[in-house]
Amino acid sequence: MDIEERFNLIKRNTEEIIGEEDLKKLLASKKRPIIYWGTAPTGKPHIGYLLPALKISDFLKAGFEVKILLADLHASLDNVPWGVVDKRYEYYKKIIPLLIKSIGADTKHLKFIQGSTMQLKPEYMYDVLRLSTQVSVHDSLKAASDVVKLTENPKVSGLIYPLMQAMDEEYLKVDCQLGGTDQRKIMVLARENLPKLGYKARIEIMNPILPGLIGKKMSSSDPNSKINLTDDEEIIKKKIMGAECSPGNLDNGLLPFIKYVIMTIKKDKKEKFLVKREEKFGGDVSYENYEDLEKDFLEQKLHPLDLKNALSEEIINLLKPIQREKKKFEKIEKEAYSN
Repeated sequence: MDIEERFNLIKRNTEEIIGEEDLKKLLASKKRPIIYWGTAPTGKPHIGYLLPALKISDFLKAGFEVKILLADLHASLDNVPWGVVDKRYEYYKKIIPLLIKSIGADTKHLKFIQGSTMQLKPEYMYDVLRLSTQVSVHDSLKAASDVVKLTENPKVSGLIYPLMQAMDEEYLKVDCQLGGTDQRKIMVLARENLPKLGYKARIEIMNPILPGLIGKKMSSSDPNSKINLTDDEEIIKKKIMGAECSPGNLDNGLLPFIKYVIMTIKKDKKEKFLVKREEKFGGDVSYENYEDLEKDFLEQKLHPLDLKNALSEEIINLLKPIQREKKKFEKIEKEAYSN
């Protein structure tokens, strides 16, 4: 795979790359660049995590070393009770690797890191304090606003959160960070302030945020907006059937998931997205690309019910590797999310 092919693979299904020219130079100059993706063990991981998982797979294919930061301290800074954060970390530690494997990623150059093992070291916290003298309260709150659960009277923890995420780039020794577009303000804060401490600015790569099944952002805290990775077949079908999806209306939470997740997987496997229908409704139809599917849906040649049935089957099949291992982490799931 040449540099252009690697770059195009990295860029697909991204919303924005800050430092695009730097990325091209990095691909040309470094044999195995390093990128990290961080996730705080807050709510239960859901199918929206499949989008960054696919991007992680893309980076692995493009010759990167990928570090996944399981940011346990960040979870507590974002209002997860200190008494359960260890349990939630253990849950993420078990389920996130299964998620990555479920899409067939080659994990040879994938590494998992527990945030607190790095972030509680004196030199790390010293640099966080140094960074705090560079960043105003206003800028820290602004950076946190799309990520941290802030109230009208924000806690100091919400101000610390973006500073630590910025510092993670330096202490993980990475060239790039991958995150959703909701992370943009924190990424910009890092780019603007790390050089003030003598550290380099990193390349920031953002994937879009998938909408929820009821039209809002897919959120771990809203059970109606998402499908958990451990939901069984009956629950998956019920949630998909209850999703907002009116005939010919592209403004729903199903089509973006099909576009960015299902059709990406299908393309990589050289498969088609199959919609099964009775003959009286036109018979089975299959799609090689998302554009044709969207066109048929817009022109009401593809009915929402048929789309929902097909998508339910795809999600059920995708989550089978996790379902097979479900018994192994049911106890820790219960302990982590009993409240």
